[in-house]
Amino acid sequence: MNLPVTILTKKLPHESPNINVYYPVVTQMNNAMIQRKINSAIIQTLNALLVEQNFYAKELVELLANFEIKNNQRGILSLTLIVYSFTGGAHGLTVIKSLTFDVHTGKQYELKDLFKPGSDYVTVLSDIIRRDIEKWNVQLLDTPFKGIRSDQGFYIADTSIVIYFQLYEITPYAWGFPYFPIPILDLADMIAPKGPLERMMSFYINKSARRS
Repeated sequence: MNLPVTILTKKLPHESPNINVYYPVVTQMNNAMIQRKINSAIIQTLNALLVEQNFYAKELVELLANFEIKNNQRGILSLTLIVYSFTGGAHGLTVIKSLTFDVHTGKQYELKDLFKPGSDYVTVLSDIIRRDIEKWNVQLLDTPFKGIRSDQGFYIADTSIVIYFQLYEITPYAWGFPYFPIPILDLADMIAPKGPLERMMSFYINKSARRS
């Protein structure tokens, strides 16, 4: 069954009107164990971000946590948690963390899980992003671009995988979060069989075939 899962928005209670934490909760799944597994991973990740963003610190002035659903189809749920905090100074800081799940099993995917074992996905993705950096004239903090980490942040959005970097990771603050969408078809030779990218690519190919 590849229908979207039901997602509710919950808010964490807090006495300060300047502290607002909204987070997603998966509900109404047939398998309660898988549902708990996914929700537990979301809460653990959110709490780690809140700690990183000084949620429990006395000097915290403002904090806003929110989320975006990037993909909720073909049995793949991909979402991004976003936490902004301000403790004083010139400006606050935002961090993001994406999570991608197989809703049939509850498995959470890391970047390496999307590709065939032994494939040089780091080099391939880095080369694609390097070309985009040059094409878009992206201002880098350090040149040349050194490539992505093996555990670089990503999410799946329909027929693309989006690789992203945190603020200050490769660009000045004014550039915001650098996002690099890469069509799944461009990576077809190295994606893992029966993995989430193959599932999304197969859906795209089947849909295109029906249109032709």
